[in-house]
Amino acid sequence: MPEQTLAQKLLAAASGRDTVAVGEIVTCRVDLAMFHDSSGPRRLKPMLESLGTGLWDRDKVVLVMDHYVPESDDESRRIVRIARDWAREQALPHVYDSIGICHVVVPEHGHIRPGMFCVGGDSHSPTGGAFGAYMFGVGSTEMLGVVASGEIWVQVPQTIAMQWDGRLARGVTAKDMALAMIGRFGMNGGRYQAVEFCGAAVRALSMQERMTLSNMSAELGSQVGLIAPDRVTLDYLHAAGVPRAHDIDLARWRTDAGAEVETHRFDADALAPQVAAPHSPANAAPAGDYPATPIQAAYIGACTGAKLEDLRAAAEVLRGRRLAAGVTLMVAPASARDQQRAQEEGVMDALRDAGAQVLPNSCGACSGYGGSIPEGVNVISTTARNFKGRMGAETARVFLASPYSVAAAALAGRIIDPREVLA
Repeated sequence: MPEQTLAQKLLAAASGRDTVAVGEIVTCRVDLAMFHDSSGPRRLKPMLESLGTGLWDRDKVVLVMDHYVPESDDESRRIVRIARDWAREQALPHVYDSIGICHVVVPEHGHIRPGMFCVGGDSHSPTGGAFGAYMFGVGSTEMLGVVASGEIWVQVPQTIAMQWDGRLARGVTAKDMALAMIGRFGMNGGRYQAVEFCGAAVRALSMQERMTLSNMSAELGSQVGLIAPDRVTLDYLHAAGVPRAHDIDLARWRTDAGAEVETHRFDADALAPQVAAPHSPANAAPAGDYPATPIQAAYIGACTGAKLEDLRAAAEVLRGRRLAAGVTLMVAPASARDQQRAQEEGVMDALRDAGAQVLPNSCGACSGYGGSIPEGVNVISTTARNFKGRMGAETARVFLASPYSVAAAALAGRIIDPREVLA
C-alpha cells in the first residue's frame, strides 16, 4: 500500500477506501456539520424548505449562536430568533447559545476527534485540524448539500508540511508562529492544499495553542491545517468528556515517513513576537520593528486570542500594572467556560484591575459586530484578520498580535516586544 499523508488517510477513511491519490475527487461521508447564527438557519431553512427535504442526521449537526449575540438591534434579534426557532423545530440536540465562539465551544464539548471528517459554515473551521480531523469551511450552498445528504466531494490535496524545530521562548506563541508563516508565504501560500504543522515546537504546544495554529491556516490560504494527534490531544478530549478518549489509535492518524510532502522548516528558538500591520495578516514583522507606533485601543478577543491560555498570557503582562493613559483595553473571553476558569484563577480580576473592559462571550468586534472599535484609531488586536473595516470601523488601523503583545502595547501606549515587560 502506498505511503499516505495524514490528509490522505483522513479522506480515504471518509470515502470508505484504503488509500487515495493527490488530485483524485472523492465523495466523503460527513461526521460533523457545524454552523452558527450568521451562516446557518437564516440561509439553510428556506433552501431546505424549497427542496422539501430534512436534515440527514440531527445528531451530527452543531449550531452555535455567537456572531449576532448579544442582540443589539432589530436585525440581530431577527437573525438569532430564526436560529433559535429552527433549532426547536428541528429538535437539534447540540445547540450552544451565547456561551462562546463556535471554534472554541465545539471542541471544548468534545465534538471533534481524531479521524473525523467535518465541515463548518465559517472560514475558520480548519481549527478542527488541531485534533487530527479533516475540517474545512464551506458556503451556504455547499452546506445545504451536506445537511441534506450527509456527503460532500473533495479533491485530494497536496500536503505542505510546516516543520517547526526547537522550542518557543517565553512570551512567544502559536499566534506568532502563524503570523510568521503568513508573512513569509502570503495569504495564498497554502494554495488551498493541506497544511500540516509538525516538529518539536508544535508537539510542545498545548491544545489551545494548536487550535490557534490550525485556525489561522485559513489566513495562509490552505483548505485544512492539520496536526497529528498525540497524548496532548487525548488528554484534552478526556477532560472534555469524550468516552474512551485514550483508546483512540494515534498510530493510524499520522503522515507515513515515505509520503510525498513539500516541507518548509522554521526555527522556533529564533522566533520573535510578531505584529501584522494594516491591512493584512501578511504584513507581519517582529514587534521590535514598530518603535514609534502609538496605540489607542487594544482588543483581546476572538477564537485566536481569548481562550483561557490567551487570557492567562495577558494577565501575566498586566497583573499589578495599569493601562497607559488614553488606551482602551477590551477583553471578550472566547467562551463562558474559559471565562469562568479565568475568574476562578484570578485572571479576570488581574485584567479588570489593570483597567480592562470585559465584553460578552461572542465573536464581537472580530466580525465587526457591537461597535466597540472606534473610528480613526490604531488598534492592536488578537483577532485573525485586520482587513480594512473588518472590525466595523472603516478608518481604524488594526495591528494583529498575540495576547502578550496586545497587553504589552496597552501598558506602553505603543507597540513593543512583550518580552521587555515579561523580563
